[in-house]
This record gives sequence, C-alpha cells and structure tokens, in this order.
Amino acid sequence: MRRSVGLALLMTLACPVALMAQGVPTAPAALPVDSLLKAANAAAAANTVAINFVWTLVAGFLVMFMQAGFAMVETVFTRAKNAAHTFAMNFMVYGIAMLAYWAIGFALQAGGIGPLATLGGFDKLNQEFALTIGGKTWGLFGHTGFFLSGVAYAAPVFTYFLFQMVFMDTAATIPTALWLSAGSSRRSRCFSIFIGAVIYPLFANWTWGGGWLSQLGVNLGLGHGHVDFAGSSVVHMRAA
Repeated sequence: MRRSVGLALLMTLACPVALMAQGVPTAPAALPVDSLLKAANAAAAANTVAINFVWTLVAGFLVMFMQAGFAMVETVFTRAKNAAHTFAMNFMVYGIAMLAYWAIGFALQAGGIGPLATLGGFDKLNQEFALTIGGKTWGLFGHTGFFLSGVAYAAPVFTYFLFQMVFMDTAATIPTALWLSAGSSRRSRCFSIFIGAVIYPLFANWTWGGGWLSQLGVNLGLGHGHVDFAGSSVVHMRAA
C-alpha cells in the first residue's frame, strides 16, 4: 500500500518536470488568445456544417423509406392478383419522377435559392426568373442547375437535391393509391413526369425557394407570408 502511494506521488512530481524538460510551451505562449478564439470559432463552424450535412442526409434517407410504406399500405387495399403490380408501380413512379426532377425540376425549384448557408455557403444557384410589380420582386422559378450541370461535385447541392427529391417522390407516390388496377401504368408514368418536372418544383420554389409566396410577408407586410408546415402544402396538397 505504501509502495503504491509512493509511486503515485513520484509520478505526480515527475510529470511537470518531464514536460518542462521537453520544452512544451504553455497555451498563451504558443498562441495568442485571439488566434485561439479564431481557431475555436472555425472548428465550431466546421462542426456545425458537418452536423447539418449528416442530419439532412439521415432525414432524407428516412423520408425515402416512405416509398416502401406507401407500397405496403396500398397493397392492403388491392386484390391479391394486383399486389405485385401495385408494388412495381410505386417503385417505378419513384425512378421516373426522380429523373424528371434531376433533368428539369431541381433547376426550376432551387435554381435561384441563393447561398446554402447551413450547408457550407455554396452560392452558384443564383438565377431566379422574377417579375417586378409595384417595386417589389416576385420570384417565379429558377433556371440554374438543369441536369445538375454547373454544380458538379458540389456536396451541398447534392445533399439538398437528395433531400428535396425524396419529398418530391413522396408527392408523386401518394396519388398511386387511386390507380390500383392493373391498367393504370401509363397514367402513373405520365403523372410522375409531370409532378417531378413541373408541379412540385414550381410550388416548392414559391414556398421554399424564395419565390413569391415566401415573399408575401416582406412585400405586402403579411406577417411571415406563406409558411409550409412539414410539407403539408408543398407535398400533400400538390399530390391531392
């Protein structure tokens, strides 16, 4: 027992001596306080962006699984012979609408959204077609990023694309419950292209992309303007 206590005291006394022998400077001598604060702020900002990336991606992955949920719910309401068709139609709608959104829809929605501040500040999505009425600017649709061109390898854009794409496909999947018969494939394909390229992107631009609905508060003094709650208008009303 005495030997253990003696060894502990010896280590306690030896550590400061060893550090002094190695010439390790103290923090104030190594870096000024201002530099330390700047480094801490930079690290905190980088961590914030990283956390935003992870959270946005995880949320997008979870929304993506709504596709499987809709497929299972709709299968309950169809006859056994149409179960495979219902599942196939749900996943076919996903792919078709996603291609339409990639080619046209994303640019219409987010082409003029401006800097993605919470995802690192990417600012190349900056071209919005807008009208000026009464000295006020009313955004209608963006026109940057068709086929994701001009934003190649930009992680913030791809992250935002994924997050918006899964919501768009949710809107495209909801109406498939109306087409449970085996003869509705052509109708669902046409609707998927239209909602992925036009319907969802335009309304999402007006609400989430800096368009005219989101500017009602600023331009007309109507409080916060149009505020969407959890996709209730952008996703569910568009699908209806």
